[in-house]
Amino acid sequence: MLWTKEELIELFDTIQEGVFTVDNKCRITFFNRAAENITGTIKSHALGRPCWEVLRADCCGEECLLRKTLRTGELFSERPVTMITADGTSKPVSIATTVLRDTDGKIKGAVETFRDLTSDEANLLARLADYRYQDIITINRRMQKLLETLPMIAESASTVLLQGESGTGKELFARAIHRLGPRKDEPFIAVNLGALPDNLLESELFGYKAGAFTDAKKDKPGRFALADGGVLFLDEIGDTSAAMQVKLLRVLQEKEYEPLGSVQSRKADVRIITATNRNLEKMMNEGSFRKDLFYRLNIIRIAVPPLRERRDDIPLLADYFINKLNKQQGKRIRGVDDRAMARLTAHDFPGNVRELENMIERAFVLCRKGYIGTEHLFETADPEPAAFEKAADDTASMKSFEAAFLSNALKRNNWKRVKTARELGINRSTLYRKMRLLGIGPPANGERMQ
Repeated sequence: MLWTKEELIELFDTIQEGVFTVDNKCRITFFNRAAENITGTIKSHALGRPCWEVLRADCCGEECLLRKTLRTGELFSERPVTMITADGTSKPVSIATTVLRDTDGKIKGAVETFRDLTSDEANLLARLADYRYQDIITINRRMQKLLETLPMIAESASTVLLQGESGTGKELFARAIHRLGPRKDEPFIAVNLGALPDNLLESELFGYKAGAFTDAKKDKPGRFALADGGVLFLDEIGDTSAAMQVKLLRVLQEKEYEPLGSVQSRKADVRIITATNRNLEKMMNEGSFRKDLFYRLNIIRIAVPPLRERRDDIPLLADYFINKLNKQQGKRIRGVDDRAMARLTAHDFPGNVRELENMIERAFVLCRKGYIGTEHLFETADPEPAAFEKAADDTASMKSFEAAFLSNALKRNNWKRVKTARELGINRSTLYRKMRLLGIGPPANGERMQ
């Protein structure tokens, strides 16, 4: 039984996506209730007008997708654009287009559907807030267990040693310990010990008195003095010379130091947090790092895992960096497409989170609109593409990857689909569709899906 025109209109008025049709000249011939709500234009004011006068999207004009669909028959789906509503408000929407044909198969018009992405952006911000702790963003269980210990570590006055590869976020941990502790209202001073030679580093740390050397015209406080009462973060402690290790050991043992050119000692009322990307125990056994200094530093040790050991954080971190860049540069990049995300999660990231951030920033510059793809993320000279292409073209492999990813997300949320969709930053209908396509059903223990 065929539906009548009135029944079809009633049906389209019940769906949440905006729907309108146009003739061959892009004049609107149908406009549903959701389209009225999203655009702020009532149906009677939309009918008969060119679609670009109503939608006013940034793809209107030469890049109009609806015109291209009418001209070539090419279909588009899930294309994020920004439209201007009737009251002048900017609104992110996702559009899809398809053709209308007559009984002879000739194109007589086109259909465009569009979905308001405002709630998706809100979901993303909520998801980032849920997994953000003291500027550290993670969904990884191992990382979350580390974060659970930070309040206890922060309350103590003990020296902390942060170990991890370059770019893992050791300074973020140091700052979190400072903010959670009793010295939170006092200074946090950071210094990279590997960036300066010993003669400059000593004056940088301990300061100097006027006349201590030729250019010392007046007293200058060092980092220990600037951090008085607060926290001093000594980064790259493993790169210090034997002579500097002796000086640092004295400060840790005696809680005092002497500025260059001074004959009087000064008290060092600071909490010391150190960090290194080197294996201090191995260096100690080889004789290149003092044992007594190591044991002074190694009271509380935190091993920050590399990104390759927390791959489940990669989508979340990518979203965070894209959201930050969108705010800074006024763009509306929606995210990383599925193929590029699969490539990212397969990458080993020797530069860790810092490398991921740099990759996203480069891709952000190259991507004009929509979603970041592999062509934006990776250089053509990258050694991985050939091997990856073979795996990526294997549909079964990609489906297995996506099925595992979604299953893990559902498990984390006790198989609650609404909550899972919110965490992943996708529409509920998208999650349901993917579950059907990938054959993901209720858990074997009979727990009810919600």
